Amino acid sequence: MPWRDRSGRFSPFKATVFLALFLPALWIAYGYLSGTIGALRLMESLRDIGNWGLRLLLISLAVTPLRKSLQWPQLIQVRRMIGVAAFAYIATHFLLYVIDQSFDIGKVASEILLRIYLTIGFVALLGLSALAATSTDAMLRRLGGRRWQRLHRIVYGIALLGIIHFFMQTKADVTEPTVMAGLFGWLMGYRLLVWLRSDGARPSPLAVAGLSIAAAVATGAGEALYFWLKTGVDPLRVLALDFSLQLGLRPVWWVLLIGLAVALAAVIRSIGAAGRRDARRRKLGVEAPSA
Repeated sequence: MPWRDRSGRFSPFKATVFLALFLPALWIAYGYLSGTIGALRLMESLRDIGNWGLRLLLISLAVTPLRKSLQWPQLIQVRRMIGVAAFAYIATHFLLYVIDQSFDIGKVASEILLRIYLTIGFVALLGLSALAATSTDAMLRRLGGRRWQRLHRIVYGIALLGIIHFFMQTKADVTEPTVMAGLFGWLMGYRLLVWLRSDGARPSPLAVAGLSIAAAVATGAGEALYFWLKTGVDPLRVLALDFSLQLGLRPVWWVLLIGLAVALAAVIRSIGAAGRRDARRRKLGVEAPSA
């Protein structure tokens, strides 16, 4: 059961996360039934459920960096649950698209073949289906740890395809897909920092802060390039507006603030852990080391 830990005992943490994963779907269903979601209820629901699927996919990728930076090993207990929820949301997104096409499977298939953004999205869904089908402990034992890990690394490519799909099907405001692209860059950068360390230890808060600045700059540069290619707007003008705050918090700021928040939380967590260690030493009669 998803609300039990590996020893079979009830886990309040897992149960809370499990219930929270239903909340976006319930909110979308309420909006659809009440008519508050918008005039085109099915299309709005289709869009929102897909957006939440991609958000959850990125959250599942954030589990490892947060577990390492915040020294919170219990987070690993919910990574699979979040990943399966992401698949469920994105599969529902596809099902709603089929419903919107009046269950005309021939038309759905032709649209997927003819429209590149639908092709990309469908490939991502197939990849997620493979990961969801092999997410159980039984499949892990059957495939073996090494092969299972190699297979599940395709989640990085799937997330990238999902973000590209989001960009291509967004008609006007690309703020959220840009933020997602920046955070995806941060998540991949964090894994690179871990890989570059010979001991595989967590990066220092200073390294995480530096990564956050680099990811924010890359986000701004990517957004400027996007608008230059699409509309011909001067990239330097876009960058100036991004960093000026004249238009509010642009994607570059969201990526920077989220990354710096992780670095700050890591510092606070480290200080707290050091304080607890010193308290234990004092309790055992061992003099705490000087600062």
